[in-house]
Amino acid sequence: MRELFESTIERLLADLVTPELIRHCEAGHWPTELWTAIEESGFAVAAAPESLGGAEASWENLHGVVKAAGRHNLPLPLPETMLANWVMGLCGLKARNIPLGLATHSTLALGDLGASGTLRDIPWGRHVEQVVAVVSNAPGVPAVLVVLSRSDAEVTPKQNTAGEPRDDLCFNNATPLATASLPAHVPADVFWWGGAMLRAAQMAGALEATLDLSTRYATERVQFGKPISAFQVIQHQLAQMAQHTASAAVSAEATFAESGDQLATWQIAAARVCGAEAAGAVASMAHAVHGAIGFTHEHALQLGTRRLWAWRSEFGNLGHWAQRLGQAVALGGAASLWPAVTHGHLAALASPREPTP
Repeated sequence: MRELFESTIERLLADLVTPELIRHCEAGHWPTELWTAIEESGFAVAAAPESLGGAEASWENLHGVVKAAGRHNLPLPLPETMLANWVMGLCGLKARNIPLGLATHSTLALGDLGASGTLRDIPWGRHVEQVVAVVSNAPGVPAVLVVLSRSDAEVTPKQNTAGEPRDDLCFNNATPLATASLPAHVPADVFWWGGAMLRAAQMAGALEATLDLSTRYATERVQFGKPISAFQVIQHQLAQMAQHTASAAVSAEATFAESGDQLATWQIAAARVCGAEAAGAVASMAHAVHGAIGFTHEHALQLGTRRLWAWRSEFGNLGHWAQRLGQAVALGGAASLWPAVTHGHLAALASPREPTP
């Protein structure tokens, strides 16, 4: 199934996602034709159970889909919609084959008159049809998954460094489209962990694309009568880029391979550290290899590097994940470190914790 998913999404995105389309979307347009193709492919609901309208695909099988979204700079919330449908499936809610937003920073509260509060930094918030959030009312009370219509919200437009919408949605006594109690094994910050996992794979894809562009340019660009790839300094930079890219790709894939009904928190934290470090180093060296041309609006390089700079800070930046990983190791004590490395589990990381911006 994994090979089928990867070949299908690769053909779809290679045919439809072009630099011109991405720039058009960065100007504020929604790619209707592209989303229709995504809907027809079934990837948006693939992670949901078959009984609820999905394909019951595992995260391991879907890794290539999310990675391809990053490699092609997909200007749509496909990864977020996949995650939202997966969590809704855990709660027994039917999958929705429409663009969905998910909230990690929320002041949302449920009252007798409906849901009120602000959902911050919603990917493609102005364009999604519905948004999903977790409401924790009080300690000891089960968290509730809430599905709201975006049309009921007041939208405050914002965007990240890559020009992707990251909007605030404010609700005032909005009637939920659906609610469900979050299962006991699902943490209240599931979208925080899941979003971090998605961005790890997307960054791995963008890193590979950046490395490919840099290698091809260095081979084709001639200076002083020979390709610049023949110069030792360029060879050294390309080798470092390849090392960082491989580290980010392997660690990101591990998060998907180890995630089932519960997300692999140890792997996610480690992948975010590797990915954030790689994003900074690879983007910097890629622009050094390309020189001034890589910064121009017409060149494809900056489409990927701007997303690397943006994605490395979403769902927790490098400092957040390095600190969280270090604190968990310290809390576990010396005896927990080696089992964590060999078995991929650290108990102190598994406990829910309010995410920080």
